[in-house]
Parts: sequence; structure tokens; C-alpha cells
Amino acid sequence: MSQTSFKIEERHGICVVHLQSEDGTNRLTRNGVMSLTDTVRDLALHCRGLVITGNNRFFSTGAELEEVSALDAPNAYEFSKQGQALMDTVQNFPVHAYAAISGYCMGGGLDLAISCHRRIAASNAVFGHRGATLGLITGWGGTQRLPRLIGKGRALEMFIAAETIHASRALKIGLVDAIAEDPVAEAIARILG
Repeated sequence: MSQTSFKIEERHGICVVHLQSEDGTNRLTRNGVMSLTDTVRDLALHCRGLVITGNNRFFSTGAELEEVSALDAPNAYEFSKQGQALMDTVQNFPVHAYAAISGYCMGGGLDLAISCHRRIAASNAVFGHRGATLGLITGWGGTQRLPRLIGKGRALEMFIAAETIHASRALKIGLVDAIAEDPVAEAIARILG
């Protein structure tokens, strides 16, 4: 199992959080979710803005499924609450919070991206909630945030049909705010405005 970690860099007072994991997919483990929640709360005290990003191939593939499948009901419920706490912390960030997305942004990774105030995608970005193919549905608030963002019908297509959406369509339906060659740089430029 690959552990999620992250590194933080500061550019012009804007904190850029790079999700990282050994396998490069940036899965969101239980420890990673708790650590990221604490870090985002701390960053809120001094950052002019927040940008969350991954690498060129993966923003995040979401929850670590091996870890999730091993949870009993009480621990699964607790993990759901931890994920919701992270998403609420990002959504309530006191200044601009952007997701800079390259590559795959799936499941809980999509929940993280849509909890940000704005999303900038690279042209290779792919979005989806593939849990239906495994008999799962997100417990991290995506079922409320996604319909508000793109409409109930489109959100149902993503949740129930496990449809994936590429960057160009994501822009057309309002899932992302812009497509840029360098999403991090674009997010920073927009925050500095």
C-alpha cells in the first residue's frame, strides 16, 4: 500500500501543496487525509492563497481502496467523517483555494478538487467517480458538491454510470474554470490577480 504524503512550497505568499505517494497515484490514505486536514488548517493562518496539485499523470486517484476494503463498519464511518472534515476545511479556507489538476482526478481526488473554490486543469486531465463499478459511492461530500457545480443530471452520469470526463468537456460543463498548460502557474496568477 502506497502512503500519501505531500510537500509544501510557497510562491509569493501562496502555499502550493503537492500530493505525493510512492506509486505516483496520490491515493488518499487515512493518515494522509488526517495529516492534510491539519496542514490545511495551519496554512489558513498565513497563506495568501492555497493551491493543491499532484503530478503530471495524477492529481489523485482518491481513497486507498485496499485500506477501505479492510475497514469494518465503525471504522469506515470514521474514515468517511475524516474525509468530510478535509473537504470542509478546504472549502472553508479563508482565502482563494484552487485545485491545479493534471492527469487523473478520480473518486476522493475529485471530491478534493471540487471542495476547492476554483479548478484549473491541464489538457490531459480526466475526471471521474468510478466507485459505482466497485459498488461504492463517495462519503466525502461529493454527492452534494458535484450536482451543485455541474447539475444533477451530469453528476448522476458520473456517479451511477461511472462516466469519465476529459478536460475539454469539464470546461464546457463548468467542472473546471480554465484549461492551462501549467495549471499551478495559472492558479497562482489568478490568486495574485
